[in-house]
Amino acid sequence: MCSLEKKIKSLLSDFIEVAKLAETKIPEKSINYEILKKQCHPPNKLPKNEMAVYIFFWGDSCLKVGKAGPNSQARYTSQHYNPGRANSNLARSILKNKSDLNLAHLNRENVGDWIKNETVRVNFRLNAELGNRTLSLMETFIQCRLKPRFG
Repeated sequence: MCSLEKKIKSLLSDFIEVAKLAETKIPEKSINYEILKKQCHPPNKLPKNEMAVYIFFWGDSCLKVGKAGPNSQARYTSQHYNPGRANSNLARSILKNKSDLNLAHLNRENVGDWIKNETVRVNFRLNAELGNRTLSLMETFIQCRLKPRFG
């Protein structure tokens, strides 16, 4: 098992413990994860009756942790790859900080391809019946654990 997969399994296991402390029951198999390697993302769609917490990694660094509710297809599939698609997204954050990241060659036209080709994306997909509070709890827990560069 690769170190990223170990990290993801640990995150999931620890989140289930956090949910227990919050008196929130997480039924078995109500949260799944997938690791989308370089050049294998963005995902095509958020499956019906699911919501997600997603993470973008660049090397060992966590760039972004976010969430998408069951009615947030664009947030889940496309907004983070185009700096003009939303006020807060990964592409826009990278362009604002490209000097600090030593990515001066990036611009509005190529940042989306860079994200697809250079980052690994992890999606935790949750059954929508778990509710928005559980989704928000998971996002916050993962943000606290991984301390992403961009909020």
